[in-house]
Formats: sequence, structure tokens, C-alpha cells
Amino acid sequence: MLFFSTSSFTRALLALVALLALRVSFAGAPFDLAGPTLEIEVTRGARTLPAAQVPSLAVGDRIAIKADVAGSDSARYLMVAAFLRGATNPPPEQWFFPCETWTRRCAKDGLSLTVPEGAGQLVVFLAPQTGGAFRTLVAAVRGRPGAFVRTSQDLKQAALDHARLDAYLAAVRHIGEVDPAQLKEAAPLLARSLAIKVDEACLGKIPVLQAPCLAQGGESLILDDGHGASLAQALTSGPASDLAMEASNAPQLKSGYYGPFIGSIIDIARILDSLHTAQYQYIPALTSARGRQVALTLNAPPSFHDPRSVLVVALPAVETPQPPALRPVPPNETLCASKDPLVLPVDGAPVVFSTTYAHDAVLRIARKGGAPLELPARVDPARGGFVVSLPPETGKVPDDAGSATLHAEWGFDHYDGPTFKLADGRTQSWSLAAGDSQELIVGRPGTIHLHADSVSCLDEVALVDAAAKPHKVDWKKTGPNEVEATLPLQDVQPGELTLRVRQSGRVDAQTLTLHAFSQAAHLESFTVHAGDAEGILRGNRLDEVKLLTVGGIEFTPGTLSSHSGTDELPMRAAAAADATALKSGDAQVALADGRTLTVKAAVDSPRPSAALVSKTVERPEVQAENAIQLASQTELPLEAHLSFSLRAQSPAAFTPDEKLEIATADASFSVVFGVGAGEVMLQSKRIAVVTLDPAHSLGPSAFGPLQFRRIVDGVPGAWSALATLVRLPKVNGVDCPSDPDAACSLSGTNLFLLESLSADADFARATRVPDGFTQPALQIPHPHDGKLYIKLRDDPAVVNVAVLNVKVEPPAPADPSPASAAVGPFRMTNPEARPAVVAAAGLATPVQH
Repeated sequence: MLFFSTSSFTRALLALVALLALRVSFAGAPFDLAGPTLEIEVTRGARTLPAAQVPSLAVGDRIAIKADVAGSDSARYLMVAAFLRGATNPPPEQWFFPCETWTRRCAKDGLSLTVPEGAGQLVVFLAPQTGGAFRTLVAAVRGRPGAFVRTSQDLKQAALDHARLDAYLAAVRHIGEVDPAQLKEAAPLLARSLAIKVDEACLGKIPVLQAPCLAQGGESLILDDGHGASLAQALTSGPASDLAMEASNAPQLKSGYYGPFIGSIIDIARILDSLHTAQYQYIPALTSARGRQVALTLNAPPSFHDPRSVLVVALPAVETPQPPALRPVPPNETLCASKDPLVLPVDGAPVVFSTTYAHDAVLRIARKGGAPLELPARVDPARGGFVVSLPPETGKVPDDAGSATLHAEWGFDHYDGPTFKLADGRTQSWSLAAGDSQELIVGRPGTIHLHADSVSCLDEVALVDAAAKPHKVDWKKTGPNEVEATLPLQDVQPGELTLRVRQSGRVDAQTLTLHAFSQAAHLESFTVHAGDAEGILRGNRLDEVKLLTVGGIEFTPGTLSSHSGTDELPMRAAAAADATALKSGDAQVALADGRTLTVKAAVDSPRPSAALVSKTVERPEVQAENAIQLASQTELPLEAHLSFSLRAQSPAAFTPDEKLEIATADASFSVVFGVGAGEVMLQSKRIAVVTLDPAHSLGPSAFGPLQFRRIVDGVPGAWSALATLVRLPKVNGVDCPSDPDAACSLSGTNLFLLESLSADADFARATRVPDGFTQPALQIPHPHDGKLYIKLRDDPAVVNVAVLNVKVEPPAPADPSPASAAVGPFRMTNPEARPAVVAAAGLATPVQH
């Protein structure tokens, strides 16, 4: 933040006008003038902390302040500490504490203050000694308390912003001097940690030029710090001078030190200018704390002639602690406990990286085989988080480390930070992901996927060819358990290859064996089933295929895959109807480079198919009460048995060696029955009867539309709809109060399987069951005649009916008597319909359908 002194305010306005008229360059006045130094300690109870570790004060805190005023023999400063209590409430005179810094007592002991009840801010003034200086300051503060409250708040935020900027510049310069090549990796982490704007173009320069480029721009680098309003946001969001805002649009100011803040400069200057007296003018001083030492920097030289300059210093506010809102980056990431150093990546609170408010940080690691282990941690903005010191005796985290939580002190208060998941690279084993083949084709880059329980410890992947020459492999993480590796197969010869995977914490590298085949520049075949709109083109280097034409029908390529050294490329007809009359013959294949090749196209017999004849659902015996009656014949309860019959279409008869597959719509759950294995009973060669136990065959998590298809000689047919699998909750009953407008309680198990409930069939006022609901009871409206309309989560389009055992609590008697006391606590519900009132008590939310 930038302030103008009273005497310089008019000159600043004239300079801005001259800037617009003459387009001369402007240089802002940065806070670069060294001022006095204060020594400050804060004591709360039995603990004493230096000023640099205290983000806020509390009532009853004891504060010790000393001033180191250079040249005090020639310029005597009166130090006055004052507590403020709001913009509209002048502080009492006893809240002002003077100290004559040129006296031995003040120089030795300074000021000892106790934060009074009702205080909001603490401001320190350093004023040149004149007759009546103390009374003048008291009168000024009590006369305009709001100006000093605003100035205190803005000065504290400006100090935080400058602390972030100073931390960023110091880190950039240090890395630029020690190892410039690291700046490209460190700069984005610094920007994230400190909320600093980084010029991406700087990272494209040669390393020695990156640091000077990244450091230019000054205050314009500062972004919102996530802890309080940023300097730019806090000041430029309010009203500002039209002249100032016009000036801020000038190219000279946009490229200058304080371009974004020129409008706010005049606002704050106006506040201080209003406090100008014939004797004193007020100029701000930014604080920079290191331990007990609080250095002051000024943006204007103080005046020792009338009006003399009074330095205004803002100390921590008296307020409730605001601990940092740190969060892991990215969330739910598993960290490698074997890495040295172990870095806990966090963001969300730049003040943690630019100050020492968070101190004495430790990482508390939960261990499977013993007591928790605490390791010291320190902030490192260049690494983007907290760096953990490994145990000196072993230099590594124990093998049985599990989750870990960051703990620290935030000023005087304990702070519990985020929790991290840890993995040990010494226990990780790597393999090819399911579906990837060890057989590859040389001549072009190849892609494989590697799988492990956690990939956070992976350091390096290399490909070693048959001549034992290593080749660097580029890889990227695609999930918590998988990485995608791009193999430089264009640089290797056919033969055996070795993939070498190296992890943190392991001395040896794990190896996987691969085989590279020579590529063949030919097409093998194109096969399509009669009636299909898609066929498969087989061969090598099919990535160059652009178009296939056979019988006048054009097929375009899909997604290429490789199996056992052969490429397979799906080719789909633009119009499916045109492919029904396709016949075998020669196909013309157009390549991307303009060449045209010929391949034999074979039209095979139609894919296997069967028609659903009938089906029967056998449910376990359903009780009369507390039962869910399914409204659609397509719904199949998970605990039921489904018997269905099929008529063979193509081929027209079932064979003993064919199979029948039943799966959910997304193929997440499936089961395959063998016709000749006794799992399918043939009524005749054309009719097959199948009995499906969904809970046993598909498991308790399967749900949704089911489909079936025949598989004959390894060729799968098209999917056909079978039923909709639904899981039903178990309902125990409903308890209702006597008030018909009050909510009832539906008890049962697995109530999360309900999507919504309603007392009316049209669901005009429904109760929605929230995702992740785990309670054994749910508040619902009064059922009508013991019935409730429900929608299942597995098939919400169908409205079903639940017949419930409803118990209603009798109304309380007007004049209790022993006779009435003998009445039971509940009675059966009145069959008369009552209006339904939807209750929402945090468990279910009423919605309109």
C-alpha cells in the first residue's frame, strides 16, 4: 500500500496532471526509506512470544515495547502507544501511554502495556518532541478515531502484502544466484504459495535472465492473499479520484511500481491530510518483523520543521484468532513418505509462507505398529508447502506410516492443519495395467500404462534396448494408481526391451520385460458382420489410415489399438443403413500421405442374436405390511430370481459351446453362462430357459438396466434389454405424532436406496433422500391410509407404493387421569386421509417435481 504525506499530497496531484498532459514517465514512491526499529514482545499467561509470531492480540495480553531511535541526541522522539476502540468511539485518555525515548528509563524499560477490555487496535506514534506533543496526539486521535482505525487496518494489510512480495523476491534472487535452472520449477510454486502473479514469458528466457525478469513489476505482482482483502482489492474497490483513475490507465503508470494502486494512494493520502495541523503531519510506517525486532520503512522522508512528521505504526489488532485455511494440493493426494525431502504441498494461506505467525510446526504420523511419530516441519514457498525433517537416526519415515496431520502454533493458539495420506515406495510393486500388452511395434512412439497401489513415489522410468542402451521415458500420472508412459520406440530396434522403474526409498530399480516387433507396411484384412455398420481393419501402421471404401460405402476410422504386435482399427460407415447389403470384395484404403492400398474385405455372417420370449420374477415371500410394491413389471429386485426364455434367431439354434452374457448397461457387472455347462436349460434347440440370481451372480452393488447377448464362437452379438435391477431397502415401520401436520419417522435399513418419498402420487411435495444418507430413520410426511409413494434410487422414473405399518401417538389428554395414563403409547393410524406435510430436519430436503 502507498501513502502520501500531507505536504506532498498537492504536489502528487500536480504531478499526475503533468503526467497526463506531457506523457512523462512517473516513478512511484516505494517504502524504501529505513526508519526506527521497535523491539516488541507479547506475553499471554506464562508464555512470551516475539512480535513476529503474534498475528493478533487478546484482552489481558501484556505488551513490552522499546524504541531504537538512531540519532536521538539530535532528534528526540516521543513514543506514544494508544489503544483504539472503533471508528465512532473515541478512546479514553488513560488508553494513551507516553515514553520519552531520549531518557535512560524509556530507553532501558520502554513501555509495558496491558490490552484493556473493549480495545480493537493498537497504534504506536513516534513524534519529534515539542512542547505539548503528547496532548496534541491525544487530541488528534480522540478527535478523529475513525481515521486512525482505518489507517491501522490498511497499514496491517499493506505490511502483509509487502511481506509476501519481499518473500517472493528474496526466493527468486536466491534461486537465481544458487541454481538458475531451478527457477522454472520453483516459480509456479512460489506464485501459488504467496499468491504472486508470475509473468510466464520470463520462464521462456535462458536461466540467467529468468530471475531479473520475474522480479520486475514490484507491487503489481501481488494478488489476493486469501487471508484478508488484498492491497489492490481493499483499496481500488472503493471510490477514488477520477483524475487518479485516469492516471492509472496511462501506459507509464501501468508499467510502473504502483500502477494498480494509484487511485487508492490518493484516498489514503486524503485521510492523513485531513489530520494535518500547523504543528504535526502524519506519515505511515510499514512494519517488518524479525523475531522481537520490528523494522519500520517509510515512503516519505520525515520532516523536523513545522509541520513535523509523526510516524504512525500499526501493531496487531485485538481480535479473535484467524487461523490459516490450508488445504492439500491437490486434495486427496497420496504423498510418498520415502521422498527426501518430504514436502507437504498446501495452499490457501499465503500469510503462512510470508510470516512466522505459524511456528513450531510438526507432522504427526500415525503408525500401524506403534505410537504416533512427530517430525519437525518448516514452510518453504519455493517448494510449495511444508518441508518435513526426516528422523536423523534413520533418515526415513517408518515403513508402517499411515496418515499424517500437520500441527502448529498460530500465535499463542494451537492449530490443527490438514491431513495427508502417506505411501512407502519401498513396498510398491509395478505392473502393466490391465488391457496393455507387452508386445509393441517399433518405428513410432508407443503408450503403455503402469499400475501400482500408489504412484506418488515414482521418480524415473527408462527404457533399455537390446544393446543395453537406456532411453528416457516421458510419463505422467493419470490417477492415484496409474501412470501413462510414452515409450520412444522410434529409437529402438526390434527385440527384447526392459522397462526400468525407479522409486524413492528403493536402492534397486524394478524391471518389466517388453517385446518390440518390426512394423510391417501392409494391410491384413477388413472384416464386417452382415447388418453391422462397423468393421475391423487389421494390419500395421494403421494410424495413417484416413478412409476405407468398399462397395461404394465409405468407412471412417475410430480409435486405434494394438494386440500381439498387430494394429486393429474400427472403421464405421457414415450411414448405417447403407452397410446392410454389403458384400465381400476388395476395399480401397486411403492413407494420410495420399497413397491408396487394397485389402480384402470379408462380410461374415450376422452377429448372434436372440429374442426375449417371456420372463418371470420370483420374489421372496413379501409381508403384508412394511412392504414395497413395485409398479413396473420391468423392475427386478436384487433378492428375487428371474427366469426368462429366449428364441434363437441368428444362428437359428443354440449350440452347447456358445455362451450367454448378462450385464449392467455400463458393463460394470456381468456374468457369463455356458449353454453346455448346465447354466442354461434348453427347452429345444431354438428355445433356452435361463434362471438368474442377481444377488449371487452380479453382487449387491449391481443396479440399473440389465441386458443380454449371445456369444457364438467367440463372436458377441448385440445387446438386448432384459430388466431393470433395483435394490430395495428394508422398512420396519412408521411412528407418527398425534399432530397430523408434524413429521413422522420411517425406520429401516439401507434407506439410502430411496431417491424420494411423497404422500401423494404426483410427488407435488416430495422428500428427497440426500446422497450418502446412513441414518436408520428418516422424517417423512404422514402417509395416506398407510401408503407412501416412493421412487427408488436405482430406477427413479418409476413411482412405487410402500404399504406401511403406521403407529400414531394418541393426543395428550386435557386433564390427565389414571385411566388415561393407562392408554398405550401408540395406536394404529386413522384410515382417513390427512394432508401431508413434508418435514425437512437436515436429513431430507423437500423438493418440487
